[in-house]
Amino acid sequence: MWFKNLVLYRFTEACTLTAERLEYALVARRFAPCGSMELAAAGWHPPLRRDDLPLVHAANGYLMVSLLKEEKILPASVVNEALEERAEEIEARRGTPVGRKERRDLRDEVFNSLLPRAFSHTRRTYAYVDPRGGWLVVDSASVKKAEELVSLLRQTLGSLPVAPVATQGRPPAVMTTWLLEQDLPPDLVIEDECELRSPEEEGGIVRCRRQDLSAPEIRNHIDAGKEVVRLAVSWNDRLSFTLDDALGIKKLRFLDVIQEQAAEIDAADEVERFDADFAIMTLELSQFLARLVELFGGEAVQRTVMADNK
Repeated sequence: MWFKNLVLYRFTEACTLTAERLEYALVARRFAPCGSMELAAAGWHPPLRRDDLPLVHAANGYLMVSLLKEEKILPASVVNEALEERAEEIEARRGTPVGRKERRDLRDEVFNSLLPRAFSHTRRTYAYVDPRGGWLVVDSASVKKAEELVSLLRQTLGSLPVAPVATQGRPPAVMTTWLLEQDLPPDLVIEDECELRSPEEEGGIVRCRRQDLSAPEIRNHIDAGKEVVRLAVSWNDRLSFTLDDALGIKKLRFLDVIQEQAAEIDAADEVERFDADFAIMTLELSQFLARLVELFGGEAVQRTVMADNK
């Protein structure tokens, strides 16, 4: 289980969650499939996708959860086609057209008759809690989907004091300086992809891939006022990723040294393999996230951390 995208949240006060407390809370919102007349259903499901396993996968103090969401697929074109057929039948039978209000009511009837037969699809969103480090990390390329998980977790627990990570340094300004001056911290290497954007609302956007980002034309765009809002970098020869202007991490790859470390561990079954990968991943990310905050000047808001949670 290797996360591919990270949406990062910080606990704004000491996190006291334990595997036992979290498991007890999640059971009340365990995933149940859509009923015949439901459009969607969401709930917690074991990260290992087996109903006989816990809803919380715990390793070395890190707590992984998995949100499972099922949604019915009922395209508007299908509803409209069935609606027209029904309206034509009514008009042919009684000899008068179907009015606007009647058509609205008829649409609801058609929709409800089709819903039980609609196909559905499911998607999972994974996250883990690092109580000691004070992080909630969601594996999602979409902030909206990450917020869905955070919202349900907050409802499930009653409260969840987290906020998106914020740093003293403004990410576009810091990344622009890296690119402009080519004077990076020794553990960072700029790769070959970036996005530049003018700060104006209707400003221009330049996307570069497989290019030398130290080239003069890149500097010209920066001199013209554009800022870096997305930048591909690697860290410490261990991680490769694209960083955006909200400190979102996309296309995360754990490089050879990490993969070799994981391959050296003999796992007897899928549970042991999952556990080993999760332990290696979270240990690596805990070091990286602390460094990430440092690279952008530290946190913007001083967090309250209890002495026994240090």
